[in-house]
Amino acid sequence: MDTTSRPAAGKLVFRDAVEADVAALVALIESAYRGDSSRTGWTTEADLLEGRRTDPESVRTVVEDPRSRLLTVARDGELIACCQLEHRGQAAYFGMFAVRPGLQGGGVGKAVIAEAERLAVRSWGVREMHMTVISVREDLIAWYERRGYRRTGRMTPFPYGDERFGVPQRDDLAFELLLKEL
Repeated sequence: MDTTSRPAAGKLVFRDAVEADVAALVALIESAYRGDSSRTGWTTEADLLEGRRTDPESVRTVVEDPRSRLLTVARDGELIACCQLEHRGQAAYFGMFAVRPGLQGGGVGKAVIAEAERLAVRSWGVREMHMTVISVREDLIAWYERRGYRRTGRMTPFPYGDERFGVPQRDDLAFELLLKEL
């Protein structure tokens, strides 16, 4: 009888990303936010921004940064979600969050954010989680508010002209800081 430990079918498996994950992570993040594939989920930014959401260099930088963790989330051996955690003093930053579009709305995102918060507290002893969200993304902000995050009203201008962040389709984009006490 095989007694090796395997995750139960359907169980979410979290692990830190490695270099070999970069291409799959870029594809996952792009699919959740940009292009036609993103429209099958509700996190799409396709009507706000064109172009790329990320690239291999940006993802690799997070994977290699000793202050960050890029968590991969798999189910039945298949990459279905990811998120970045970055240690910033008494807070952690939550970013690069993506769930495969066809799985959005099924509880995966809730599980990922809960695990990210748990890991940030356990790993770094932080007291707050911070994130930035495009301020016109009311539906996404409402989702985070239902998870205990609050709007701060602190805005950062969108980096118009820097295509690493995408090609804006509107002129009113800005990032708002959301935070949650942990």
